[in-house]
Amino acid sequence: MTDLKTLGENAVKAKYKAALISTNKKNEVLVKCAKALQDNAEEIIAANELDLKNAVQNGMSEAMQDRLRLTVQRIDAIAEGLHQVADLPDPVGEIMEEFDRPNGMHITKVRVPMGVIGIIYESRPNVTPDAFSLTFKAGSACILKGGSDCIESNKAIVKVLRKVLEDEGLDPDILQLIESTDRSVTTEFMKMKEYIDVLIPRGGAGLIRAVVENSLIPVIETGTGNCHVYIDKDADLEMAVNILFNAKTQRISVCNACESLVVHSAVKDKVLPLIYEKLSEKNVELRCDEPSYEVLGDKAVHATEEDFGKEYLDYILSVKTVDSVEEAIDHINKYSTHHSECIVTENKDAAEMFQERVDAACVYVNVSTRFTDGFEFGFGAEIGISTQKLQARGPMGLKEITSYKYRITGNGQVRG
Repeated sequence: MTDLKTLGENAVKAKYKAALISTNKKNEVLVKCAKALQDNAEEIIAANELDLKNAVQNGMSEAMQDRLRLTVQRIDAIAEGLHQVADLPDPVGEIMEEFDRPNGMHITKVRVPMGVIGIIYESRPNVTPDAFSLTFKAGSACILKGGSDCIESNKAIVKVLRKVLEDEGLDPDILQLIESTDRSVTTEFMKMKEYIDVLIPRGGAGLIRAVVENSLIPVIETGTGNCHVYIDKDADLEMAVNILFNAKTQRISVCNACESLVVHSAVKDKVLPLIYEKLSEKNVELRCDEPSYEVLGDKAVHATEEDFGKEYLDYILSVKTVDSVEEAIDHINKYSTHHSECIVTENKDAAEMFQERVDAACVYVNVSTRFTDGFEFGFGAEIGISTQKLQARGPMGLKEITSYKYRITGNGQVRG
């Protein structure tokens, strides 16, 4: 069984070393890690093929297999993400605020590493190098617990990254992977508050709920994505169809994919047939409320109440009709997972109302929800998409995984 105590003790020792690494050294190491991943792509992909073979045998859906799959192109994209992180400003040591008190004390608020960051995730091996690059650049150590579905891929990736750390004279325990796939180990991992400063779950609703409910460690909650696209009565309908098509079908297995369409009743008769025709290219099933079903008939199926709150991660889309932007906002706020929501409109007032009132980490006007991503926001890789309101919200880049401390200097002040 994995000795979690040893991993924790090693991580605590490593975090103090990680905090002292210079910006230049961190950037050099990240660039070398990127090259090492590309140089070892054949070995990594071979390990990934073992995971994919097991996935097929275990009946994993094609959408989830897509999340698991690594290719040369995807490894190149991961390497590019590491280069982007290397190019980003180092947040560690940033002076966030400074001021003087009437008694002469000088107070400086400084950004510092978080310490040890634990990350629990499912069948997405790209999370492994992403998580490492961000925690490393942010001056922290990390302990990763990937899912059993991607264990061979993760082991191969971590092996490459730890070798670079070692070759560069750094403590390889800055990055550690829990190799056990036993669920009891995951439960035990969530209790390691004496070693881990923050825990971040990244995966489906079940995983996130389990971590939030069982962890003794402070959690940054990353959310599932029941993302909406609302087509307003003043929308450019051609633009709306293109945005929806991209948001729904560009990659169905991700949390920022659109799962629910909301349509203003004034344009439903015109736009729904166009949407059906376009989405038919990908065989998307439309689950409609009664007004939208009346437009599409047997081209669609009837939606249930459950459909409006569901993250499908599949070629399925719920459809809801509304009579106003206010009704659209109410519907979205009721069923949203507070991830990413979009309005398509040429009406400035409607756009401003939507962005002000919709309760989500990312609220778009005339832009696909697929852009909720650390890479697309210019953060390099991301640690996840936070849907909560404490510590971090939206794509979590470097600053979102740091903390801060106050440095106080004086000349002998005592409190009376």
